[in-house]
Amino acid sequence: MTTKGTPGRMVRIDDEVWAAYGQLCEAEGTSRADDIRRHVHARVSTWRRKQQRDIAAAKNVAES
Repeated sequence: MTTKGTPGRMVRIDDEVWAAYGQLCEAEGTSRADDIRRHVHARVSTWRRKQQRDIAAAKNVAES
């Protein structure tokens, strides 16, 4: 079940790691879903910043 209108996604993670990940997230006061969302958002933000830097650098080279 999803909340806030966000679509559900399916990932495959073995039971042992999933259980340990649940313990880790509980110890950190978060949920697995929230931790995964934050991780994905951080990765995408980093990737987008790199893309923008690469575009700017290519533009500077083209203008030279």
